[in-house]
Amino acid sequence: MAFKVSEHVTWVGKIDWELRKFHGEELSTHRGSSYNSYLIRDEKTVLVDTVWGPFAGEFVDNLKKEIDLTKIDFIIANHGETDHSGALPALLREIPGTPVYCTANAVKSLKGHYHGDWNFQTVKTGDRINLGATDLIFVEAPMLHWPDSMFCYLTGDNILFSNDAFGQHYATEYMFNDLADQDELYNEAIKYYSNILTPFSKLVEKKINEVVSLNLPVSMICPSHGIIWRKDPLQIVNKYLEWARGYQENQITIVYDTMWNGTRRMAEEIARGIKSADSEVAVKLFNSARSDRNDIITEIFKSKAILVGSSTINKGLLASVAGIMEVIKGLSFKNKKAAAFGAYGWSGESVKLLSAALADAGFAVPVEGIKELWNPDSEARENCFTFGRTFALSLANGKTG
Repeated sequence: MAFKVSEHVTWVGKIDWELRKFHGEELSTHRGSSYNSYLIRDEKTVLVDTVWGPFAGEFVDNLKKEIDLTKIDFIIANHGETDHSGALPALLREIPGTPVYCTANAVKSLKGHYHGDWNFQTVKTGDRINLGATDLIFVEAPMLHWPDSMFCYLTGDNILFSNDAFGQHYATEYMFNDLADQDELYNEAIKYYSNILTPFSKLVEKKINEVVSLNLPVSMICPSHGIIWRKDPLQIVNKYLEWARGYQENQITIVYDTMWNGTRRMAEEIARGIKSADSEVAVKLFNSARSDRNDIITEIFKSKAILVGSSTINKGLLASVAGIMEVIKGLSFKNKKAAAFGAYGWSGESVKLLSAALADAGFAVPVEGIKELWNPDSEARENCFTFGRTFALSLANGKTG
């Protein structure tokens, strides 16, 4: 399937309806994804990115139906990751010697992936190529989200090809933002940001401000995954700026794993205590062993505070909690508070370990964590209720411990 995007641009990518895991098993993609490739036809013809390797043969065959491959003057590789570049080897076997324009870092990553001695042409911010009636302008975007990433901008049509920025893992037949389901689109956009771009938020804000300072009119944003932003395209840019600045909603997320339901019961009583202190706050509970990790991370991103609970096992944490804490640490969340809790049998180290891990991950920890023995009795459950209430009140009072 190919379709017209603008006067000079045609989408020639692949919609992957079946994809459910991305980056190996690291990222869930409940709604599939797309690998967006764009063909620009002016006096010169340019291909912007390709698709993931498993679809390389299909991609090249479909591209042949759209254009004589020998008419492609050069290829843009905005990013070396294989979901964007996977079809390059197959394509360059058809049109060897075709120049590949990319950053110097992308040369390293593309050679590392494919070991091809291709006709690389390196570009940097501000470089431009005349295509005829239009120009392509390049903007480096290191660490959004790889060191080799860049954007390119097509004058005349006023299109920003934004690579991974402003995208979503979202398979849909409605490839423009004004046609897509708005709730689904928003949910996939914020999930994409929270799980992939959160660690680079300072760079996101800096790069957006840099691009804005170029005073380029933007009629459309064409990312590498998901829909194309054509109606009010800067709405997603403004969302990114909001998300990059220590984003939080009036929400508290409770994440736990439990061995014999003691920690689960604690979580539920803590939630009741929070609501007793603040009826307006949204409280969400997730068992980390049974819930999708990336969905949990998205809710943590949205939250002003989190509580993390684990039973103690072998003087440590249950595996699912230990795993999600490692992810949380790597994402470097800002402007959030936290506390720990957990049930135990005879040693009870989990709460101390979790409190330290939360502080190490950058969370303010305003109250000491709570642990209760075995299956919490009525007194222990009351303690948990009070703990939840105290934690909520500490947020309202601005206490940081």
